[in-house]
Amino acid sequence: MELLIKGKNICVEYTGCDILDIEELEIYDYDRIGLVGANGAGKSTLLKVLLGELTPPGCEVNRFGEFTYIPQVDEVSLQKEKDFALIGKLGVNQLEAQTMSGGEETRLKIAQALSKQAHGILADEPTSHLDREGVDFLIGQLKYFSGALLVISHDRYFLDEVVDKIWELKEGKITEYWGNYSDYLRQKEEKHRNQALKYQQFITERKRLEKAAEEKRSQAHKIDQKAKGAAKKNKSKSGGRLAHQKTIGSKQKKMHNAAKSIEHRMAALENREAPKNIPRIHFRQSKALELHNPYPIMGTEINKKFGDKVLFESTSFRIPLGAKVALTGGNGTGKTTLIQMILNGEEGILISPKAKIGYFAQNGYKYNHNQKVMEFMQENCDYNVSEIRSVLASMGFEHKDIIKSLSVLSGGEMIKLLLAKMLMGRYNVLLMDEPSNFLDLPSLEALEIMMREYAGTIVFITHDKRFLDNVADRIYEIQDKRLNLIQ
Repeated sequence: MELLIKGKNICVEYTGCDILDIEELEIYDYDRIGLVGANGAGKSTLLKVLLGELTPPGCEVNRFGEFTYIPQVDEVSLQKEKDFALIGKLGVNQLEAQTMSGGEETRLKIAQALSKQAHGILADEPTSHLDREGVDFLIGQLKYFSGALLVISHDRYFLDEVVDKIWELKEGKITEYWGNYSDYLRQKEEKHRNQALKYQQFITERKRLEKAAEEKRSQAHKIDQKAKGAAKKNKSKSGGRLAHQKTIGSKQKKMHNAAKSIEHRMAALENREAPKNIPRIHFRQSKALELHNPYPIMGTEINKKFGDKVLFESTSFRIPLGAKVALTGGNGTGKTTLIQMILNGEEGILISPKAKIGYFAQNGYKYNHNQKVMEFMQENCDYNVSEIRSVLASMGFEHKDIIKSLSVLSGGEMIKLLLAKMLMGRYNVLLMDEPSNFLDLPSLEALEIMMREYAGTIVFITHDKRFLDNVADRIYEIQDKRLNLIQ
């Protein structure tokens, strides 16, 4: 085995908090590592430190080879790629950068990285915006890549296929787990069960000792009361009284000492923290927002084209009330366009008059950066503060995060906040364009639960296979200019 990267004293601080605090780190030529952790935990920062793009004071990183980097879509300035064969397999045409979709940009970046001769690849969300075919092709390429791989990804299917080790980044430290993402989850669940068991044992033992100590104190009190009664009764018999007092006092002292001994045992107990459980909330819907139309959105013989490119041709669809409907299909087939057509109520699309539509876009949000998180969440929201806190907690926001201004949130944290705000908004129909992109994995799993429990209708776009399996109860695939119901 060959050492490719060795890092020491990787310490990064931001606004007084340690983002990274890693004493030592090593990557070998055989490593296939998935880097996971909450949004804002420092995953992208760590990649930049290892690549030498960021050099914290006192940090030492030695690289023994050539490395290539696949950054997130919005970080890259696109360049023309010479490997036309690889680009063709990835489904990217030689287009001008400004005409590329997010998926086409991602494919181009991957083609650029794989075409270089490198000892290792460091990738930040390489599957974002890729369609299923693109993800499967990337998996195949990385399986045959002979160098090291360190990848940040929210795609659980992708991680299961390409990595055999997980680095969990939490509170600046890395915890290593062997196996793919599913193995990591099993180990975490086992750890959670053990923590719950040890916590229950701690609580049970503490209660037993508390009861035993209280019994000893009660016995000492009874002896004390008995001694006082005996003293009054035998007041005239000084010798007998003193002998009796000595016996009583000895017993009383013994009980007090026993109680103190038990208290010392309680203090010596190893304190256990209760395992954290994800808060759950039921998404209610006011009577004013109730829909009774069995199909609040319908499309009949719709057509759409841009210039000479035909996206839809005489295709129809129906969105059932309360359904969680997924739109799938290759990059550029018209998924986002269809969402926009519904939003605009274009020709051939019928929307229930009582529909109140909320829209989650991939980008383009505008908000007051100086606003506080809770203030932002309370706008146009019928939920109380405790309910809002519960939803935010399920998405990984701690108490200290709720008092922050929006300006200090990471991109992933802002996406989580916007998703939570939408789910608690005054809507009965949600249109969501790739809501799973760039979420940390715990938040992604929490979002799945919240979407399933949402009282209204959801139409969403996703390329995430696990997300699709866990949320959708109806799937439309866009293929050959038509919407085909496949589930």
